[in-house]
Amino acid sequence: MRPHLRTALATAVAGTVAAALAGGLPTAVAAPASAAAARHADDFNGDGHRDYARQDDSMNGRPGGAVQVTYGTATGPGTKVQYIHQGSAGVPGADEDGDNFGASLAHADLDSDGYADLVVGSPWEDVNGRENQGGVTILWGSASGLSGGTAVPNKAPGEYRNFGRDVATGDFTGDGKADLAAVDVLATSVHRGGFSRSGTTGSVTRHVPAVGTVLEPVSLVAGRVTNDKATDLVVLGQGYANDKQTSSALFLRGGSTITRGKLLHHNTSRANWSAEGVIADFDGNGYGDIAIEDPYHSGVKGAVTVWRGGSTGPGTTYRLTQDTAGVSGASENGDAFGVDVSAGDVDGDGYPDLAIGANEEDVDGRVDAGMVHILRGGSSGLTGAGSQAFTLATSGVPGTMGADTYFGWWVRLRDADRDGKADLFTYSSLNNLLFKGTASGITTTGVQESLRADFAQ
Repeated sequence: MRPHLRTALATAVAGTVAAALAGGLPTAVAAPASAAAARHADDFNGDGHRDYARQDDSMNGRPGGAVQVTYGTATGPGTKVQYIHQGSAGVPGADEDGDNFGASLAHADLDSDGYADLVVGSPWEDVNGRENQGGVTILWGSASGLSGGTAVPNKAPGEYRNFGRDVATGDFTGDGKADLAAVDVLATSVHRGGFSRSGTTGSVTRHVPAVGTVLEPVSLVAGRVTNDKATDLVVLGQGYANDKQTSSALFLRGGSTITRGKLLHHNTSRANWSAEGVIADFDGNGYGDIAIEDPYHSGVKGAVTVWRGGSTGPGTTYRLTQDTAGVSGASENGDAFGVDVSAGDVDGDGYPDLAIGANEEDVDGRVDAGMVHILRGGSSGLTGAGSQAFTLATSGVPGTMGADTYFGWWVRLRDADRDGKADLFTYSSLNNLLFKGTASGITTTGVQESLRADFAQ
C-alpha cells in the first residue's frame, strides 16, 4: 500500500470561498493577482495557472522532509520547480531528522491577498521538548511563488499528538473566509479565518466523536455535502465496534457552529491507517456525495463506499467493487481495488466521475501489475455503465507491464489544460503518466510522461 500523503481533495477558493463539488477542479482563469482573494486555490504565484505540490520523497537532502512545487502553465505542469523545507528562509522550525515536513498538504488563499498559500503538516516534529507533538505551517504565496512561512497555533500540545497528521481548507464556518482544519490523534481542530503572516487567526474549535464512540483521526475530506454556504468535513480514521477495529468516518457539518453528525463505519473488520476520500456530486442533485476508499474490503479485494449527500448530511450508502456490473475484472483477493480515488468530470457532461486505483491487480499472469478504473457519474450516481479500465498493457499506454509495477498506486483527476475535462494522472513503479480527458472519456491517444500522480493535488 502507498504511504499516506494527504491534500485538500475537494475544496477550492473563488472570490468568496466556495468548496468545489467536483473534486477540487480550478475555477475560471484568474485575473492578475490583487487584493481580491485568489481565484485558484492552488495558484501560488497568481499567474492564473494551477500549481502542483507534493512531499519530496528524496527529501532533497533534508532529514526533516521537504515539499516540491512545480509551477503550472496553460498546458499543465511546467519546468519551474521549487523545494521548500524547514531550513528555507523564513520557514519556522528546525530541519530535524524525522519531522516528516510535507506529510500532509492543503491549499487556499488564507490571507486574501490574491495568491494561494500552501498548508504543510509535519506530524512527527518535536516541539519544546515534546516528542512527536507535530506542527502545521502556512507557506505564503506571492508573485514569485511560495516564500516564508508562519506556524499555526496548536491549541492542544502534547507528546505523540501528531498535530498535522492531515490538513484541509474550506469555508467551514460559512462566513466567506478560508478556514483551516487539522487533525491530531485525538481530535479535529478548525482554525477560523482570516489569517495573517504575523500568526494571528480567528477562534479555534476542537471536535471529537460522541461519548461512547471511538475515532482516532487519520485524514480529512472537505466539500459541500449539505449544499449550504459552508464547507463540510469528513474525518476518516480508526474506529471500534463489536470488539473490532473499524475503518470509520465522522461527519462534521459546517456552519457558524460546526455540528457533529454521524459516525459511519465503512469497514467493520479492520482499520485503514491511510484512508482517503473525495466529495463530489456524482448524481447531480446538488449535494456532495462522499466516496471513501476501502482497499482492505473482503480479503483485500477492495471496494469504494459511497454515502449520498443530502440536506442534513450523509444518507443512504452503496458499495462499488469489481463485481459491480460493467466494471472490468473480477473481485479477487489482493487486488486492492480502491487503494486510491480521485474525482473529476472526464467527459465534460456535468457529472463528476471517479478514478479508482487497483494497484495489486494481477494482469495476464503478472502479479501486482495494477489497473486503473474510471467510473462515470450520472443521475443514478456512480455505476459501472460506460466505465473504463487501463493497464500498462493497454494499447497506447507507454511502458512494458511486468510484475510488481503497481499501476494505479496513485490516481488524480485534474483539468491540467483547462479544456473543461479532467485529465488522469497515474503512478506506477515504471512511470508517471498523464492521460487526456475527452468528450468520450479518458483517451490513450497522446499519453505523456508527467508528474507523479500525487503531485496533482
